[in-house]
Formats: sequence, C-alpha cells, structure tokens
Amino acid sequence: MLLAKTVPNYRTKPQQLMMALGLGLVLTMGQVAPGMAQGVPPSFADLAEKFSPAVVDITTSSIVAQPADGQPQVPPGSPFEKFFKDFMDENGGGDQAPQNRPERSEALGSGYIISADGYIVTNNHVIEGADEIQIEMFGADAKVYTAKLVGRDEKTDVALLKIESPEPLPFVNFGDSDKMRVGDWVIAMGNPLGQGFSVSAGIVSARGRELNGTYDDFLQTDAAINKGNSGGPLFNMDGEVIGMNTAILSPSGGSIGIGFSMASNVVSKVVDQLKEFGETRRGWLGVRIQDVTQDVANAMGLAEAKGALVTDVPDGPGKDAGILSGDVIITFNGVDVKDSRALVNSVADAPIGEVVPVVVLRAGATVNLDVKLGRREEAEAGAIPAVQDAAPAVPESTDLLGMTLVPMTDDMAEGLGLSVGDKGLVVSAVDVASEAYEKGLREGNVITEAGQQTVATVQDIQDRLSEAKEAGRKSLLLLVRDGGNPRFVALTIQ
Repeated sequence: MLLAKTVPNYRTKPQQLMMALGLGLVLTMGQVAPGMAQGVPPSFADLAEKFSPAVVDITTSSIVAQPADGQPQVPPGSPFEKFFKDFMDENGGGDQAPQNRPERSEALGSGYIISADGYIVTNNHVIEGADEIQIEMFGADAKVYTAKLVGRDEKTDVALLKIESPEPLPFVNFGDSDKMRVGDWVIAMGNPLGQGFSVSAGIVSARGRELNGTYDDFLQTDAAINKGNSGGPLFNMDGEVIGMNTAILSPSGGSIGIGFSMASNVVSKVVDQLKEFGETRRGWLGVRIQDVTQDVANAMGLAEAKGALVTDVPDGPGKDAGILSGDVIITFNGVDVKDSRALVNSVADAPIGEVVPVVVLRAGATVNLDVKLGRREEAEAGAIPAVQDAAPAVPESTDLLGMTLVPMTDDMAEGLGLSVGDKGLVVSAVDVASEAYEKGLREGNVITEAGQQTVATVQDIQDRLSEAKEAGRKSLLLLVRDGGNPRFVALTIQ
C-alpha cells in the first residue's frame, strides 16, 4: 500500500514577498511581449470532461503455464521467499505440487474509441497473446464490452479492436502530429497502474524520437505516463489525438517525465490499413540503405551529406529497375530524400504495384529510374536470415588502416554466410585504438569494395588508397559486409 505524505505550506513573509515579486515579473514580461508565448491554460477540465467518454480501460486475460516447480515465483532473496516456501510445505506443496498447472493471467492497458460504431485503437503489446479482451468505459455508466481483434502491427505497436453497441459510442478524431511543436501543451488520458481514469498534462518535449522500430516517430512528452497508460491517447488543446502513449524511459519503472507517444500520423495510416485489410500493406523498394554521413559524403566527393546510400541490391524491385550498390537515392516519387529513415517511410506509404520515379546519384551524375514497388510483408515472409560464424584462422595476413586483412577463400565465404565465389578481404583482427574499431569494424567482417570498386586482394585496396590520395580525398570509402548486412564506412587516410 502506498502512503501519500503531505507537506505543510510554511513560508516566511520575505519568501512570500519574493514570490509575489516573481509573479509580478512574470506577468509584466507577459504583458511586454503579448502573443509571443502561450499562457498556462486556466484549466484542462473542459477538455477532459468532453473527451474522456471516448477513452477506455482494457483488460486482457490469457492462459499461461504455472512454473515447473508448481510454486509462486518471487525474486531470490525476497522476504517473501521463505514465507511462500513455508506456506507450500504446510499445505502439501513443495515437491508434491502439480507440475505446469495452467493459470489465468491478466494485464491492463488503455485505448480510445475512434468511431461511433465501436472501433478502438490501442498498443499491440497491450493485447498481444490475449485470449479475451474486455473493454470498460469510464464514468458513472461504466459499461463492459467484449472486443474482437481486427488487426495488429508489431512494427508500430498498433492494434485495432472492435466492440458492438446498440447505441452510437462517443469517439475522438486524429489530429495532425506534424503540426505539434516542442513546447506545445498536451494531455494524456488512460488507466495508469490500474487506478482508474486519470488525466495528466505536460508539453511536447521533443519530436521525431526513435526507439527500436523501423517506422518509429515518437513525440516525447513530460506529461506523466505510467504502466497502464499504454495505448491511451495524447491530446492537443483542440481535443485531437496527436499521439498514442506507448513507452516510458525510467530506471525505476515509474514516470520520471520522459514518455513517448507514437505520432498520430503514423498510427492513423496503420489503422486505416488494419480496418480495410486486417493487416498492413507497405511498399517495398528492395534495397538496403544507410545514411550519408559527412565523412561518407567526403569520401564519395558529394557536395552535401543527404540522401540514402544503397549498400546492397538483392533480387527485387530495385534491382529490376537498375538501382546499384553505391547509388545515393536523392528523390523518391517526386519528393527529396533527406535520409534513410525518410526514404523508408516514403516507400512504406507508396502504393503497392505502382511505378514510381526514383532519382539517384551515380559517379557524380544523376540517373532517373522507374521502380514498380512490391509489398514489404510478402518480401519479409520469404526472407531467410544470413548466418554468420566466426572467421576461420588463416596463416597469411596484411595490416592496413588499423585492420589485419586476408583474401577470402570459398571456405571462408561459406563460413561467413556469403556465397561461394564471392570475393573480398576478411578482417581477421582490428586494433581497438583504431578508427576502424571506433566505426564498428570487427573480426569476421568482409570488405568487398574500396573507393566504390571491388577488391579481392590486398593490392586492390592499396591501389584504391593511392587513387584516393592522388584525388585529394581525406578518406577511403569501404563497403563492409557483416554476414548478410552490408554498410559503407569511410576511414581516414593516414
């Protein structure tokens, strides 16, 4: 049980005077520059009262197996450990307890209704693995409904549910998350820690945060978000949903003012597809890419560090259209490409099966291509992950750029998850004090290109080094493969 401790409001007269002077200063500054800053709202009560009927409490249940020893699980060293052991012994437990007896597990979360006919949005992790999903409305008339799962998307952690009601339900609308600015007021609603309906207010602390997902676009907020808030809405001051509360950053598990809400412009697109198809349907270009960093731009002789650098082109739409490894994609479907993340999102939103124009930089010149996009989900379903083993030891080696390099044999290629006949230089050791180590090169990596030309021998890479120096370049661009994952790395020329 948690106890709340109140602190008396003791202040001396000088403190009161200073506070009054401080308040006067704030008011004066606000009067000097009217309209330059949004004042603190007098209350959030009207907004909370108007839109809270569309916020719901989600309870999920599932059947799980009991631990193999048949006893409750408590942390080792916990004061409850001896208690549970004595209890089980006194009641005929211990070694005689049933093995793997099924138990029902429950979890709590939040969600919000987006249509009068009962569509509800929440996080995928709230309902994942659930056998039953119960929806409870907040307020005096707290009706309970059983929901069915319409569809879910693990990549954005979005799930769409549906309940049936004889009467139209209250609902909320999505807003434009791209219009939210750092410092804008927001309020979060939900069911934190299973305590029932709750409202917290704060501001947008940052935009465009990434956690672990390919399509991450989180708004960071200091509005209090705790366990149980997952799946609940983040509102702007117009009562529009501009985010879905998804995660917190906390060493203790409680709110410390760093919460993350998936941007509504991501959520709404996923919801539309789940509603129409029961699954997502994202465009697929079929290339592996990375950002063009400043050192990579320098090594390639590019004027600006922007676009998406193609590291590999397996069989797929990109290869069919003529995209090559080393190309820098600068325009996709008529829109400039800022970086690899922007390209991934643009491709995902593009229509499957349609031909879109793509502009790439290749050897200093622009090349116009037309690509017929595939569907990412189908491509990923057929993908086979590469398996990487440790690089085999070899007797001959050469030290270069902080690495020990050896020509790759067919046996090495198979052991490294590459194809027999592939050529390159295997990294058998990396100096921990070198730039190569700092930029992530490790034993077992394979260098297949240097200066955007293939390399198979140590002499090849030495020639590329000489050419880069003669051209006045300060770094050499390497194409490095880590199993089946290629990337470009620029190393400074000594």
